[in-house]
Amino acid sequence: MTRMLSDIFGAEEHLLQQGLRRLERASGYESADVRLTADVLQATQRKLSELGLDAHDTTGQELYVALKRRLEADDERLATALREATKSDQTVDAVAYALKTVDIQRSCFALKTTVLKTLLKKQAPKQTLKQLGYRSLDSMLKHETVYALLAAAWLLESVTWRRAFHESYRKLKASDFETRDIAIVAPNSERWQKLADTLVGTRKHTVVALKELGAIVLLPQPSQALPAVTTATLIVALHSMNEIRAASTFLKLNQVKKNFGAVVQEVVADDPQLLTAVLDQNVPWQIIQRYFARYQEAFRSEIFEPHIQASDLSWHSIEQVLASIEPTLSFWRDTDHLALLHEGQPVSLNMLDVALSVCNRLPYEQRIVHYLRHSLWHELLLKYLKHDNVEQAVLNQLDGELATEPALI
Repeated sequence: MTRMLSDIFGAEEHLLQQGLRRLERASGYESADVRLTADVLQATQRKLSELGLDAHDTTGQELYVALKRRLEADDERLATALREATKSDQTVDAVAYALKTVDIQRSCFALKTTVLKTLLKKQAPKQTLKQLGYRSLDSMLKHETVYALLAAAWLLESVTWRRAFHESYRKLKASDFETRDIAIVAPNSERWQKLADTLVGTRKHTVVALKELGAIVLLPQPSQALPAVTTATLIVALHSMNEIRAASTFLKLNQVKKNFGAVVQEVVADDPQLLTAVLDQNVPWQIIQRYFARYQEAFRSEIFEPHIQASDLSWHSIEQVLASIEPTLSFWRDTDHLALLHEGQPVSLNMLDVALSVCNRLPYEQRIVHYLRHSLWHELLLKYLKHDNVEQAVLNQLDGELATEPALI
């Protein structure tokens, strides 16, 4: 791994080295890391110039300030565009409208709401019942969507409750799922406003993604407005839609397995993994999803069909979606894996890192770089997977994984 990539990954670097060496051997020692480093350097310099900064003599703090100012200005333009479209000055209304109208794939394989209601009745979320001010579970289920209730339960209930509810997923079957569009839910009653004021202050949650339910729940914004909140909320929600779509594909692929319920548990607990010998560590399923979305010619119908179609393997660019709403945001296109190194430390150009830093009013020393590292590692893996022998190894692994005895449904 190049020195630049090592510095960007920081403490995580040693965890990635072994997998990278395995990929290098599998691809015939193609130095994708060297090419990626050169691409990042050139693209970052172009973005510095667009910001009016010296591409060769800019400090990390100067870039951080410039990015924050750019994000704040772009947020105002985005919020204005959405206010005009929705005729509402509420951030949640604007974000919900955008999620429902932008040109992206929304179909997903998700748990039926009738099944979820049955699970909630068997294990009542008592803290949620109390916090929302209902006297009975039946009354709460009658007046609230199950999407919103499950989101609140994951945030409010005890570890013991969450563990037991997660365990109930083990008995789920593929027949408990259906194909439908991702649900966008924005509860806005006084009950939910009071709940959101409490939750945002303690847990910093305004967007809750439920991968197994194929739903995104937008909590009311806190009474005290946050900077760049429209952009931050919309980016997190769009990121969640990508995760839901990837989880949906993984569930579809595994619907014939006898241990389907355990697969659902895996999806809920974390990003599912593809068991493969290509890396010393497993390949995150999101990488597979992004790979076939980017290189559609690699799709093999004999492996994926009939359960998966090429259209299932989509992955939308968050920055491109935002630019389709407000064209001036096109500055952020293809910046998710870009960074400037200053004194051996990265300053992220990833829009989500910048938006969250602005929204939380973080100083330079506490800036966020998590999503940069995540995107950069994925970009590196995608470059290695493009080599024929690595791609074929993954396809062979997929073929073997899917050649299983059908489940009884």
